Amino acid sequence: MAKPLDLPFDPIERAGEIWAETWGPASAMRVATSVMRVQQILLGRYDEVLRPHGLTFARYEVLVLLHFSRTGALPLKVIGSRLMVHPTSVTNAITRLVAAGLVERLANPRDRRGALASITAHGREVAEAGTRDLMAIDFGLGALDERTRESAFAALREVRSEAGDFQEKPPTETVE
Repeated sequence: MAKPLDLPFDPIERAGEIWAETWGPASAMRVATSVMRVQQILLGRYDEVLRPHGLTFARYEVLVLLHFSRTGALPLKVIGSRLMVHPTSVTNAITRLVAAGLVERLANPRDRRGALASITAHGREVAEAGTRDLMAIDFGLGALDERTRESAFAALREVRSEAGDFQEKPPTETVE
């Protein structure tokens, strides 16, 4: 795990106090800064847990997405949109996964200009092993109980929804 900062005070809380004295309400700044710091902490933990499997978290996400797909293969363009990353990041991840024998790059029969990434049997094994290891550390969120995790997810989901990450489907009507 990453070396703890071990500061004698919470720098985000202190920044919030100064912010409030200088510019006004600091709650949004404190939450935003905390989210960014927690992201750094979690990515560090994930990369450390996944390193023995030859993965970074970005590559792990690609493997899991392919593992979850119906056929085990997806166009690179779809991978990018589902993982919400730039096409260059997808290409880099796929190139490294192919070199490791975890993914095959195939011609897309539906789009001659595009390519498919297809998970290999070894890729499935590595994805499952990485998942077991991440679950063993509660994805780095062991300090939060289940109720707090659900609340955090709901709050952050609202932010993602408002930003247009996804569109809510209206509930389907049932006839009784």
